[in-house]
Amino acid sequence: MATQTAALSRPIAPASAGLWLPAFTLWWREIVRFYRQKSRVIGVLASPLVFWVVLGSGFGNSFRSGGGQGQQNFLDYFYPGTLILIVLFTSIFAMMSLIEDRKEGFLLSVMVAPVPRSAIVLGKVLGGTMLAAMQGMIFLIFAPFAGVQLHPLQVLLVAVVVFLVSFALTALGFAIAWPMDSTSAFHGIINLFLIPLWLLSGALFRLSGASVWIRALMYMNPLTYGVEALRDLLYPGMETSFDLAHSMATLLLFSLAMFGLAFLMANRRTTRPAA
Repeated sequence: MATQTAALSRPIAPASAGLWLPAFTLWWREIVRFYRQKSRVIGVLASPLVFWVVLGSGFGNSFRSGGGQGQQNFLDYFYPGTLILIVLFTSIFAMMSLIEDRKEGFLLSVMVAPVPRSAIVLGKVLGGTMLAAMQGMIFLIFAPFAGVQLHPLQVLLVAVVVFLVSFALTALGFAIAWPMDSTSAFHGIINLFLIPLWLLSGALFRLSGASVWIRALMYMNPLTYGVEALRDLLYPGMETSFDLAHSMATLLLFSLAMFGLAFLMANRRTTRPAA
């Protein structure tokens, strides 16, 4: 009896003590789950690649982006935007697994486990971020076809930009998917909100040539700074609307804000109205 009383009187370890192992487990589960589904891997890479080749070749030399080095046609100009599109697809649709986990009961079992909600957010977001960043960096093998000659420092900086964009979009996808129980509703939000976000990022047309109200929306769009940062790194001779430091600082703030939003959504307490 005394032993039971002593055991009950022991202080309970804080939940934060179990942050990293659950987060790592969820991170690894996302990686394994994604690459076991070969169709998802092919679809994420093939769809933007076809989009890049067909649309870029269709415009061909009828498009002139300016006097920057290597910017001779739309295929070259569209390359950074296609890389962002790959990151967007992978980041957002990786978080669709959150809805599947809820339907299968896995998410409930994780939530009732003695781990903090921050571990769930961190593990899922880092898992999606890693997948998106890896897919984006793989797309760099096509850089020579876009007139890009990469040096080690450029590759490192491109990796940083891709990681920040991946992290922000994955956290945003987590915040959108967390309250949902339908993949159809999730797809509807993607088509309504995130695709226009990419279209207004400067991936398809220059910011300086857009109309005034479109330009204002592009300035407020965080993805614009990701596209501009990649364009600055991949085509150093091209004139961009923002300097690299400005773009990367904006992406960092965007990433922190979206992770904070995901954390708030996961820790939100919902109450049902009284009967």
